[in-house]
Amino acid sequence: MKKHLLAASVLLAGFTASAQEVQFEEYDLDNGLHVILHQDNTAPVVTTSVMYEVGGKDGDRERTGFAHFFEHLLFEGTKNIERGSWFKIVSSNGGTNNATTSLDRTYYYEVFPSNNLQLGLWMESERMLHPVIDTVGVNTQNEVVKEERRQSYDNRPYAGILEAIQKNLFVKHPYKDPNVGYMDHLDAATLEEFLAFKEKYYVPNNAVLVVAGDFETASTKKMIKDYFEAVPRGKDVERNYPVETDITEAIKAKAYDSNIQIPALVNGYRTPGFASRDARVLDMISSYLSDGKSSKLYKRLVDEKKMALAVQAINLGLQDYSMYILFALPQGENTMADLQKEIDDEIVKLQTELISDRDYQKLQNKFENRFVSSNSSVEGIASSLATYYMLYDDVNLINTEIDIYRSITPQEIMSVAKKYLKPNARVELEYLPESAKEN
Repeated sequence: MKKHLLAASVLLAGFTASAQEVQFEEYDLDNGLHVILHQDNTAPVVTTSVMYEVGGKDGDRERTGFAHFFEHLLFEGTKNIERGSWFKIVSSNGGTNNATTSLDRTYYYEVFPSNNLQLGLWMESERMLHPVIDTVGVNTQNEVVKEERRQSYDNRPYAGILEAIQKNLFVKHPYKDPNVGYMDHLDAATLEEFLAFKEKYYVPNNAVLVVAGDFETASTKKMIKDYFEAVPRGKDVERNYPVETDITEAIKAKAYDSNIQIPALVNGYRTPGFASRDARVLDMISSYLSDGKSSKLYKRLVDEKKMALAVQAINLGLQDYSMYILFALPQGENTMADLQKEIDDEIVKLQTELISDRDYQKLQNKFENRFVSSNSSVEGIASSLATYYMLYDDVNLINTEIDIYRSITPQEIMSVAKKYLKPNARVELEYLPESAKEN
């Protein structure tokens, strides 16, 4: 019976891997716009999306936050879409839409019933070709962004941790600045500066268009040509970000938050960009340490010793560098120094002992699960295709990245932990209540 079950599970695993393979076609328009098509006619839904290679790290360091600002500004309206009507058009035609900005890229997308594919393509071409950028829109979105910062950062407990880690972990690279930027930079910006930012970054040769879902290929290619070929090519974007010096001595830092009562221990490590193999190993390490109640740090600090209210290991992947962050909240009489010792002990164990076969298999199962989930909808597939093209330079990673995770060994996990999670190569941040600040 066990043999039959094992054989069935092997067959099922093989079926899952093959069923998840994503077919796609890619090509370029004459103006440099890269196009990726993924056809899936199983449901009458289609996603149109555009990713621009512009994020919080781009632009003048005295004008931070422009990319995030444009995420909002480019919904204002266009030459042919009346101001304030973008979302109404989408919803009244049965669609949904959104946009996100990271430190590395900006992503816009719509999900429509497939009979509205043409509308989605037209709207994204309008955003690229005819956006209205004027004083009214800038002033409106300036207030929107300020309110977002108040709600998402200034008034949320522990929301300032990432910004505090960034400014201490990076000295020269623009990752030192928050993605949302500094409000005084946006207040000081002129309309001419916003227009120049648009002309530099929101051009077809700095973008990828993805269409995923229920469509007919020949007619879709014709619509893409009709709507996007007229967008003029921009100048090639030159990027030359400064390289950080290695951290060889722990950086001690403090930050304060008026929204908290319990201090937080935070460790930040500067690690390789997300396209590297080591970054994927660090993904596994973070899952091993704090993903779920059976993870090592949670079980040790929260469950068994009851020293912490919460503990988390996060591998925050970015293109040029990543940030590996450990976070813990002390419970009762336990101090941050107590937590630091316990966390360091667990990391030393990871650096000197191979993880068990059971833990290793559990990690493999988790990452297989994530892989399947990420490709479970055309919306997710569209995002993955754009990301793998724009930031990894390999679209087929949508099918093969899981093989990288499968090939990671327990020995490699031990080696990478030893290489990067060193006490002398980190920021040690005390994140404290405002009341703890010395007068």
